[in-house]
Parts: sequence; C-alpha cells; structure tokens
Amino acid sequence: MNKLEVRGVSKRFADKQVLENISITLKEGELVCLLGVSGAGKSTLFNIISGLSLPDSGQVLLDGEDITGKTGRISYMLQKDLLLPYRTIVDNAALPLLLRGVSKQEARAQAAAHFADFGLEGTEKQWPHQLSGGMRQRAALLRTYLFSQNVALLDEPFSALDTLTKTAMHEWYLDVMERIRLSTLFITHDIDEAILLSDRIYLLTGQPGRIAGEIVIDNPRKQGKDFPLSPEFLHYKRRIMELL
Repeated sequence: MNKLEVRGVSKRFADKQVLENISITLKEGELVCLLGVSGAGKSTLFNIISGLSLPDSGQVLLDGEDITGKTGRISYMLQKDLLLPYRTIVDNAALPLLLRGVSKQEARAQAAAHFADFGLEGTEKQWPHQLSGGMRQRAALLRTYLFSQNVALLDEPFSALDTLTKTAMHEWYLDVMERIRLSTLFITHDIDEAILLSDRIYLLTGQPGRIAGEIVIDNPRKQGKDFPLSPEFLHYKRRIMELL
C-alpha cells in the first residue's frame, strides 16, 4: 500500500492551467524527487499535497485516507530554514510540539532526544545566528520531522548551500534518512542531486505541468562516494536530460 498517493490532480489559476492530471505515489521510507524546470508547477503541487490549496480535480490520499484540502497531516519544509531568531535551537525544533499543546518542558525533552540523530549535539541552547547554514538546515529538518513523521515535503532544502556544504549535507541526509525512515517527497532543479538522493524521480515538465516520466534509481544509498563518477550515474543523467 502506498504511503502517499496523488490521483489525477489538476489546477488552474484564472485563465492559466498550472497542473494537468498529475498522479504520483510515495511508499513507506522512500525518497522520491520531483525534478523539473521553473514554472512546471512543482510548488503548486506541494501546496495541494500539504492541504494549503485545493485542486480543481483529483485527490490526495495518506495511508488510503482522502486528505485533500486538509492541513496538519503532512509536514512541509520550504527552501529557507525559517528558524525564529529569538528562540534557541531546541525551542525552534520543539515548536510543532508546543503548537500541539505539549508543555514546554516536555516538548524540549522530546526534541532534544533527537539532536544526536540529526547531528545537532551541543547546539540546544545556541541561537540560529550562531549556526552555519548546514546546521540550520539540520535544525529545520528536525522541526519538520517533529511536525509529522508520516510524510515530509521538502522544497529545494539544499539549494541555498555552497557546493562543499551541499555535498556534506547530502551524505548526512542519506545517513539520517536511513535511520529515521521518513517518507519524503522533495523538489529540486539539480539533476545530480536528484540522482544522488532519490529512490525514484518524477520528471515534471511543460506548462501546464505534466509527468513526463519516472526513473527508478537502483539502491542510491548503497552506491558509495564514487557513484557520481560512475557510468551508471551518467546513464541516469543522460536519460533525464532526454526527457526534460
């Protein structure tokens, strides 16, 4: 059974058709990428999946339940970390628990229990401005995880990082996802990033946006550090460029 299923979603704004008959799936523990150029409707689709926007037609199902237009069921992390500057890192991470009515002391304890898994040990009482961009993204991802451990939507989570930091974050991200098994759908414009991180890639192209193809990546988390230099990697990249 699919963890998340999008069935035949279409969306129009005024006289412009943005999405047309989009159907995608996400299984338990999968990392699935939406890859495409700007203007193909990726962020619009994420708004529909998260319940922030209603489709003109189609459904969004979570564990078989229709959640179309329902917020609070799926977590959503935007490009910027959006950490609150007047809250410590542990209080930023604990924010979803506080909003759920958990006491401050218990929310801090629950959040702090995940700091080791997310490589944030020792930062609990620090302020956002004291952390590097990569560490801030880790804190933002932990906050996203604590909001909902069902499914996470990540909108270009590493796009603001420099190349070296992004490479390190990719390795860390695959490691932490292997441990927490969070079913994740993420957006990127970066073909290499999509191949490195994904179990499957959906190619979203055109205006209106349509699914142009699906590519399955064979065991991405077991490929090793030389994978980007391998003939297999270049094969995936060539196929994607042919379809985009």
